Amino acid sequence: MALSGRPLTRRLVLGTAAASAITALGVAPATAAGRSPAADDEFDTLRTRWRNLLTGTGFDATAQPYRNALAALGTQAGGFAKAMTATLWADLPLGKVSNNITQSYKRLATMALAYAQPGTGFTGDAALGAQVTAGLDQLATTAYTPNTATYDNWWDWQIGAPQAMLDACVLVFPLLSDAQLGRYNAAVDHFVPDSAVAVYTGTSTGANRADLCRVIALRGVLGRSSAKIATASSALSPIFPYVTTGDGLYADGSFIQHTWVPYTNSYGEVMLGDFSRLFTLLAGSTWAVTDPQRGTVLDAVQHAFAPFIVNGLAMDGLSGRAISRGLQGASPTPQSDHTRGHLLISDILRLAESGVGTAGQTAAWRAMVKGWLQREKFQPCLEDPGVGVPELARAQALLADGTVAGTPEPVGHRVFGMDRSVHRRPQWTAAISMCSARTTYYENGNGENLRGWHTNAGMLYWWGSDDQYSDAFWPTVDPYRLPGTTVSTRKLADGYGGAWGAPKPAATFAGGATDGVFAAVGQDVRGLGSTLVAKKSWFCLDDIVVCLGAGITATDGVPVETIVDNRRVSTEALVVDGQKQPRTDGWSRQLRRARIATVDDTASYLFPGGATVNAARISRTGAWHDINTSSSTQPITRDYLTLWFDHGVDPVNATYSYVLMPGGGRPQLRLLPRIIANTATVQAIEDPATNTIAATFFAAGTASPLHVDAPCSVLIRRQGRTLTVAVSDPTQTASSITVTYEGRTLVKADVAGARGASQVQTIRKW
Repeated sequence: MALSGRPLTRRLVLGTAAASAITALGVAPATAAGRSPAADDEFDTLRTRWRNLLTGTGFDATAQPYRNALAALGTQAGGFAKAMTATLWADLPLGKVSNNITQSYKRLATMALAYAQPGTGFTGDAALGAQVTAGLDQLATTAYTPNTATYDNWWDWQIGAPQAMLDACVLVFPLLSDAQLGRYNAAVDHFVPDSAVAVYTGTSTGANRADLCRVIALRGVLGRSSAKIATASSALSPIFPYVTTGDGLYADGSFIQHTWVPYTNSYGEVMLGDFSRLFTLLAGSTWAVTDPQRGTVLDAVQHAFAPFIVNGLAMDGLSGRAISRGLQGASPTPQSDHTRGHLLISDILRLAESGVGTAGQTAAWRAMVKGWLQREKFQPCLEDPGVGVPELARAQALLADGTVAGTPEPVGHRVFGMDRSVHRRPQWTAAISMCSARTTYYENGNGENLRGWHTNAGMLYWWGSDDQYSDAFWPTVDPYRLPGTTVSTRKLADGYGGAWGAPKPAATFAGGATDGVFAAVGQDVRGLGSTLVAKKSWFCLDDIVVCLGAGITATDGVPVETIVDNRRVSTEALVVDGQKQPRTDGWSRQLRRARIATVDDTASYLFPGGATVNAARISRTGAWHDINTSSSTQPITRDYLTLWFDHGVDPVNATYSYVLMPGGGRPQLRLLPRIIANTATVQAIEDPATNTIAATFFAAGTASPLHVDAPCSVLIRRQGRTLTVAVSDPTQTASSITVTYEGRTLVKADVAGARGASQVQTIRKW
């Protein structure tokens, strides 16, 4: 509500105009006098802890980066306060859209934070505090009441709205009477009863269960209910054990939410954030989380989360529909892989501060995070306006701690049962996003990620010295030309296939074998909404990724393409076999018998034996609203350099081969691997530079000198007479696999129940 057009300051006393505006809501301003102070006890201690988690402690509000962050918070809160009316906000009408209730509470929580934190321009401001309490009462009277029937999205009623409301209550606690808190808590009890966490099923699993526990715990703190806090603490326990199906953490480091969606960097982050906060809140109290199985969460920091963070950014291939959340509402900055990475960084540092980890774990977490913070360039954590002051304080303190050395980027490879694979090198990282009958083509829902159709059709992400996917990539990239994918260009409707991860391919082959350093990865691709079938492999070696495709067949009556890469560029030069190509927008050319294409010092693309490749520079314009109905309609333009194979209309058993060589190396000096086979049955290479043989067998068969008796991935690295052998079953259906090498039985791997994990053996004196 506006205060007679007068600017709100910390010195402003609630005047006649403001009092009249609040009276219009039918409530009187609440003050500390509305409650008889209770003796300090555990409930007060926990409430103070939560307040400190929200506001931060031990920082100088006049120093950077806090001064700017606090001023920005004040500006945002002031804007909400100015626009507030007797019915709250005109752009958030109540009664039909449940998210409007959540967003209303979030605005009140933002205003409450500006009231509680120093340096915002509204610190302790009576008028702003009165607006917050009046808004809480208005919602408790008209929208979020013990008698309201739910509508629209369950999440708003059980998680979104109550979390924001309870945070606001903690921040303006001295201004609220016991009667007010009683009304608010009664509404929470109505929408989030203990029965919401009584059974680990439905929407009460994984990150959602952790969110529900957070709501019940805070309701218990504000309502001084030991039983509620105990319920929340104990209800965390079903999340801790590794799962073998459905939502949650898996022993191999996978994290699934919504049954079919690899969601480490979105829902997984929410879960880790809740754990870090609840462990901190309840530590040392009567209700401390002491379940010994909480160790799975602590182990997951390095085992399940760190593999998907690169120099501070969180990989989009594990973020589901969150990749479509750009500039939204009053957000000061578009969301990106970096902003999601900053959330995970904040969660890990908060967890390190909670005291639940061992000394070794805590030291490893801090060193790992410091390395990310030091290497992050595109959008450093300390410059992200969306990072809260408490999180900024932890990050800055870590950077200033001379006793902690940042951990460098690791070298290695991980293959996950959730159809994801990550290859890491000191100067670059690659990741492959696949899908199978076990995981979805893509997830859309709530109007989000409407064109993510092909994001798991073998998308090959890679990061070097630039941040390809951070700056408005998703609203401007051609969704039919995602890097690494093989797709039918048949046009699909927004949200095609169904929401919440419903569309899944019938194929079961997705995954690969790794010895922890190199890997052989493969996917049986089935087109979404098309007749396309294809077999794809990626052989990840020391300085290259060898990409093969075969059996590419479709009858859709439209062209089928394999996208070598589709990179945002500005003035980068494309050089093909020593010849510079035009840098003008709209340029397109078919390159015949191309052998080496290089993009400045970014990467080289090698085509064994020469190939016909298409290249184009295209300027594309889009808006976040195109892929997410709740995001900005502001047009954005980005320039792309695209390389692709055109397999033609209705191809039959088409093939391709190329080699990705990230960085500014000298590709002409690299001895290329020999392609042993590239068919719909088997794809295999031999790399003399590293003494490696790698193969993807989509069926039992032979690729000399290898023979297998079941579908599998095989990786063999030779050093003298010693062989390191990795075998896996990407179908996750076999019981055993026998591999014959050079006419002798090399290994008989027991893969039953391994969920696609590699069996690695060392054979000496071969």
